[in-house]
Amino acid sequence: MYRTQGHWSQPSCIPSVPCSLPQVLPLLRTLGATGLLLEYEDTFPYTGSLELLQAPHAYSPVELRALMSWAREQGLDVVPLVQSFGHMEFVLKHREFAHLREVEALPNALNPHKEESLALVKAMIDQVMALHEDLQWFHIGCDEVYYLGEGEESQQWLQQEGNTPEKLYLSHIKAVATCLASSYPMVTPIVWDDMLRGMSEAALAESGVPQLVQPMIWDYATDIDVEGKVQLIEKYRRCGFSKVWFASAFKGATGVNQSLTLIGHHLRNQLEWLHVARRSPADVLEGIALTGWQRYDHFSVLCELLPVAIPSLAVCLQALKNGGYSEQIKENVENLLGMSNLEIDTYMSTSLGTFPGNTIFTLVTEVSFYLKSSVDELLERNRYVTGWFSPYHRRKKIIHPIMMHHFQPDAVSLLSKWNAVVQDLTLAMEQVFHCCAIEEWMEENVHPTLQKLKQVVDDLDEAIKAQN
Repeated sequence: MYRTQGHWSQPSCIPSVPCSLPQVLPLLRTLGATGLLLEYEDTFPYTGSLELLQAPHAYSPVELRALMSWAREQGLDVVPLVQSFGHMEFVLKHREFAHLREVEALPNALNPHKEESLALVKAMIDQVMALHEDLQWFHIGCDEVYYLGEGEESQQWLQQEGNTPEKLYLSHIKAVATCLASSYPMVTPIVWDDMLRGMSEAALAESGVPQLVQPMIWDYATDIDVEGKVQLIEKYRRCGFSKVWFASAFKGATGVNQSLTLIGHHLRNQLEWLHVARRSPADVLEGIALTGWQRYDHFSVLCELLPVAIPSLAVCLQALKNGGYSEQIKENVENLLGMSNLEIDTYMSTSLGTFPGNTIFTLVTEVSFYLKSSVDELLERNRYVTGWFSPYHRRKKIIHPIMMHHFQPDAVSLLSKWNAVVQDLTLAMEQVFHCCAIEEWMEENVHPTLQKLKQVVDDLDEAIKAQN
């Protein structure tokens, strides 16, 4: 996030083991970050009746306390984010909490009519607060509450005179924010603003919500409607919101299964927000969160891993800190990351750097650029494979002894090369990620192509044996 004196970043929700974080946090601070927005989802070590929310790769309390300590050492404020309305799949997917869904068949949104829903949110907040000291803000989410008003209880409620989906949404936000303020009066709740944007000023003002929360206005595009954002901020001010936040992105937001980060897209997003900031009242902006998505939602695949996006985060932070981007800022980022050539408008090459996670960055880039293309080149465009070792030949174990020598060495060599690369990447990822994250990334990005190559090599061996 960008505060008036600095910046914040939101790292990926796939947790790093503590050995990597002491190196990452000082770099973030040097680049200009002043805090961390942490959306834990199922990586928080919930206990008691909430223990089933934990994923296998959840942090332990000891790890979280270490993270808080490292953040304090770097002067980084921590803002936890706990979804309390929409994006509740990690909770509502469980049978034990399915009765709290807004729509019975859909696990995305919480039913705001049930007292147990608020009790659940309060229990989650209380457990997260217990592991965080001296907080100034707490993000309660509340974005993209899809299908709100379509549940059976909501349908009945909406039939009553004067009730609207907007009033239903605002009443739940008010209940959560009031609950938080009652237990933690020194902490200010933050909410995503997308559900508020289209509401009338009267509805917002009369709800009492503006006195309780600070909206975080998000937009991850390269062509932000600057004038529209300025008008939205003015509207929020008139409704009674004292401060607003902005939210940009340094990774994610460009493709649900993206493996590489296009720095130029995210840089332009920051520059657009700078235009909005310059046209806004100086006292209205609390900060900007540079969000780093790890998934589009709980059930989607992984997008770019955090180490792959550190160059993008560095560029974005420096652009915000310096109020723009220049050749001098580019050189500064290159020096801080130990990179010789920072590529902005194309995907980064495999050049090495010295920043934490650079080995993962380099090897993921190599896999993304060359694995599929090199295998396709051999299996689909090599005439000796397509002409003399087709799927029919492989099934019948037919191989011409002369033609075999035109591609067998290349196939074996290529498989050996990629096995070595994947082994190195796995070892590097094991220093940062839980095994389930590594397994998922490999299955999505490596195994389909590598297994295709391995199968051809195995089939070739079988065909040769059949000929002898």
